[in-house]
Amino acid sequence: MSDEPHTGGCQCGAIRFRVEGAFGGFYAPLVSVGGAAPTWTRGAPKHFASSNFVVRGFCPACGTPLTYEGPDGVALAIGAFDHPEVIVPGVQFGVEGKLPYVDGLAALPNRHTIEDIAAAPFLSDVVSNQHPDHDTETWPPK
Repeated sequence: MSDEPHTGGCQCGAIRFRVEGAFGGFYAPLVSVGGAAPTWTRGAPKHFASSNFVVRGFCPACGTPLTYEGPDGVALAIGAFDHPEVIVPGVQFGVEGKLPYVDGLAALPNRHTIEDIAAAPFLSDVVSNQHPDHDTETWPPK
């Protein structure tokens, strides 16, 4: 568990957050923030009640999954953080849902996205509309 602040947001930049103290994992790609709710520094998520106990927050502009909110607290999607690489998993929770091939992923050949240019030539012309993964004064830029 890290007590340093972590920031993040949705893909389009309409929603940003800051949280202190976080840890996470990948089979349920969520980062527990304990009893403290995130501080929404720009915008706020919409919610979908996925069960009688849980709501899931998402960006209403781009659909990025952001939260899992249940009776035991709030968790944030690890992919929504600006620097998910610094949030080191401490436990694998929910492994009963783990797909059988996951443990072998590291043994597969590796390729960078741009290496698929022959099969997907549009990749060389992609212009991203995604937020730059850091806090900005305004979004979209003027």
